Amino acid sequence: MASNKAARDGEKIWKTNIDKVNAELVTLTYGTMVAQLCSDFHNRYGEVNKQLDKMGYNIGMRLIEDFFAKSGAQRCSNFKETAETISKIGFKMFLNITPAVANWSADNKSFSLIFDENPLADFVELPNDGRAQDELWFSNIFCGILRGALEMVQMQVEAHYVSDVLRGNDTTELRVTLLKYMEDEMPPDDE
Repeated sequence: MASNKAARDGEKIWKTNIDKVNAELVTLTYGTMVAQLCSDFHNRYGEVNKQLDKMGYNIGMRLIEDFFAKSGAQRCSNFKETAETISKIGFKMFLNITPAVANWSADNKSFSLIFDENPLADFVELPNDGRAQDELWFSNIFCGILRGALEMVQMQVEAHYVSDVLRGNDTTELRVTLLKYMEDEMPPDDE
């Protein structure tokens, strides 16, 4: 099964091809960045979410090159294979986690990533201001990373959180929807 192969590949890459960074350092640095954004935008959490998505998008556009260089992965043949590759190789490779792929839509253009663990959310408590629990998506950078990386392989997607344990939900679920396959665009002729 392709899913099992992807899981084995992700584990192998994590063990052999990836320089490791202390997880607590990443968690605390990310938490500090989110706290600073909350301060900069005066706790306007919608704006914070947009900034996290924008940062993630820029990271994803560059991260995809590292992904292909270190994983040796080839272009996926369909969106289901893409989902498995994201979950079992991409997240494993960069964060040593493997979110479950679930809740496929009938047309196979939407799926959810269900996180049992989220290293960005370790040690985190959302501000107790009566709004953060309803408005802030703390790990929204993941949405942008997925959008940016997939755009670089000609897939325009929409990504958003459906639920987050930091908000008191039972699970953390990130929904990914394929909007369209993009055509390779050639630069306009100089003539």
